[in-house]
This record gives sequence, structure tokens and C-alpha cells, in this order.
Amino acid sequence: MLAVMEDFSGLEKLFAVCAAIGGVLFAVRLVLQFVGGDVDVDDVPDGDIDFDGDAGDAGDSDISFKVLSFQGFMSFFMMFGLVGLALTRQSGWPAGKALAGACVAGALSVWILKFIYDKAKTLQSSGTLHLKNAIGQEGEVYLNIPATGTGKARVNIQNHLKVFDAMSEGDVEIKTGERIKVVRIISDNVLVVEKIV
Repeated sequence: MLAVMEDFSGLEKLFAVCAAIGGVLFAVRLVLQFVGGDVDVDDVPDGDIDFDGDAGDAGDSDISFKVLSFQGFMSFFMMFGLVGLALTRQSGWPAGKALAGACVAGALSVWILKFIYDKAKTLQSSGTLHLKNAIGQEGEVYLNIPATGTGKARVNIQNHLKVFDAMSEGDVEIKTGERIKVVRIISDNVLVVEKIV
């Protein structure tokens, strides 16, 4: 690489070094982010080692991107170097314009990367089923619900079809297969349902 850079000007050498260092470190960081994670180790008191260096949130699998982060700086320098080198060597732009174009390209790459990470973050789901989301949902009786006791109802909550203990609202018997609507939830995760007429 040093032989190739012999005919480069000082500014072109700066662009080439920024592109090389930024590109290599950006690629390494990106691979480690997706390959790394938490590893259980018996000797550690809480059982987790966090490869991304954030010991405070050891159980969190946050796929986030911060603009003022190592990855943000590396993406900036990578694009700053590549675009700056292309503008000076290929397009013949003067130093001032090439620097401005390289800075714009670096900032744009950071913005695009942040946009991609923000969109990827919306794909995450905790997977925790919150029973309060059952209120207002419709379902059907799985096992007869007697007037003064509990039966079973099948309700779709958070795109999961689950069977729950259920009581009828107003002491009315509801037979198997009849459509119901969840009115409220009482202790021990029992749904109070009413028959849909």
C-alpha cells in the first residue's frame, strides 16, 4: 500500500489512511456486534460476560446505533476517505471542494447507518405476554363456563392464541364454541368474559 501511495499528495494520503483504517475497524466492529453477545460463564457471579463492554445492561440485547459512537466515527472516516480520495484522484476536484464533499459523504453515511439501525430496532419484540392486552379481545369458549364457576376460553393476545381460565360476566352459562369478549381480568389471571350475541 505504501508503494501505491508514493505519488499521492498529502491530502490524498490522508484520505487513503482514513478510508483504510475506518473501513477495517468499521467491518470488524460490525461483525463483532452481530456475532458477539452474552456468554454464560460459571465463575462469574451473575453468569454473564458482555462482549460489547456495557456491563451495566448485561441482559439487554439492544441493537442500537449512537451517532457519537465508535461505529459512527468509523463509518464517517471510511466514507470520508473513500469519497475524498475519489474526488481528488478521479474527478480532479480542488482540495477545498474535495474536503467538503468528503465531509458531506461521511455525515451522510452516519445518517444512513443510524436510519438502518433505527428501522431494525423496530423489529425487536420482548416476547412477553401482557394479559392486560386481552381486555376487549374476542375469542371462543374452550370448555363450558358455568354460571358460578370457571371454565376455559381461547383468546388471541398479541398474535398468540392462548387458553385461559374464564368466568362469565353476570353469572350466565356460556357453552363450548360460543364467541366471547374479554371484559376484565381478576386475580390469578382469570378472564371475565361476556357472550357475544
